[in-house]
Amino acid sequence: MNAETVQAAAYGGAVLGGGGGGPIEEGLRLGRLALELGRPRLVTLDELDDDAVLVTVALVGAPSATEQYLEPMYLVRALELLMAHLDRPVAGLITNENGGMATLNGWLQSAITGRPVVDAPCNGRAHPTGLMGAMGLDAVPGYLARQAAVGGNPDAGRHLRLYVEGGLTLTARLVRQAAVEAGGLVAVARSPVTVDYARQHAAPGAVGQAIEVGRALLGASIPIEAAEAVCRVLGGQLICQALVRRVALRSEGGFDVGQVALEDGYELTFWNEYMTLERRGERLATFPDLIATLSATEPRPLTSAEIRQGQELLVIRAPKERLRLGAGMRRPELFRVAEEAVGKEIIRYVFAGEAA
Repeated sequence: MNAETVQAAAYGGAVLGGGGGGPIEEGLRLGRLALELGRPRLVTLDELDDDAVLVTVALVGAPSATEQYLEPMYLVRALELLMAHLDRPVAGLITNENGGMATLNGWLQSAITGRPVVDAPCNGRAHPTGLMGAMGLDAVPGYLARQAAVGGNPDAGRHLRLYVEGGLTLTARLVRQAAVEAGGLVAVARSPVTVDYARQHAAPGAVGQAIEVGRALLGASIPIEAAEAVCRVLGGQLICQALVRRVALRSEGGFDVGQVALEDGYELTFWNEYMTLERRGERLATFPDLIATLSATEPRPLTSAEIRQGQELLVIRAPKERLRLGAGMRRPELFRVAEEAVGKEIIRYVFAGEAA
């Protein structure tokens, strides 16, 4: 890992964030800080024993929350808090998803603790709910979820440290509420699993894919070339270059939810991440297909929280089959809450012919 890797991971991660996954600037800041403080390492699952324990490190919150406060050491403190409640040593760290910031999850912790980042994210694209990135653990009988969260500005009386055990749905809900109480964002460590379990249920190689996408994007000098380069890597398509006519956004339960209306009849819905892409009512892409927005004025991905009326965007899509997806993307029942959030059908487009 070096400065070039950090930049490629942040930019490529932002594309694979599909509107979510955190801002590029924060990913670059944490990645560069990790290089200053130590020597973060990235390894594959094959470099570890099958029964070695991995822990997920993540950030949970609403991207547009205005009172977010996160000190870099909160990332380490959350990991330490979780490890204090485990009876086995932690051999490696995995991120919950890809994103401009999320792809860099674990790099600072690796630099400080010496534990490697393992290229097996819970999911190879960003997703809104904890269960979507839970690697199917909610379906494992008797699995005891353990989660630690740290966040909030102590000067504003919002600092908290939380450790919870219980069912995955319950603990995920408590951590999401903790993010709300902390001002919109918490650092999280959670979900110890074995290497063998991650091999079957996580998204091995997704960090490497983010770095490949980032290098392709950064190798282009103008925005449309960057979008086309990304599409070549992901087997995707540039859908349109269009002005933003209207943005409707609200924060609800720790999530950003809303719509982006573009000229020529294009519409995006998002629930942190982009959920649907349509043109005059015709569905063009549906989460977990990758729907990503890039600036038309500079070669740079944009999250849903960054979209503003009057911007000119490049919109790309890539089929879910070209992404590295974890077990949470193969569960129709986990998509019902997304349908409710954005008011659009999702399950029948993603799981055609399957019982939902």
